[in-house]
Amino acid sequence: MRDLNRIKVVLVEKKRTAKWLAEELGKNPATVSKWCTNVSQPDLYTLDKIATLLDIDKRELITGKD
Repeated sequence: MRDLNRIKVVLVEKKRTAKWLAEELGKNPATVSKWCTNVSQPDLYTLDKIATLLDIDKRELITGKD
């Protein structure tokens, strides 16, 4: 299975933690952990919120540039 998002990588680049992201989004840390490990994916609205919190373009959170 290939990774569908780069949330974990971007969090490291921005020196933030999954716990911080969960708190900012009001989500369960286990949910954010699943996003970071690509077990599940956030919806598009949440992906947009994540990009805003991390001050990046939402396209940078998605991989698969074929």
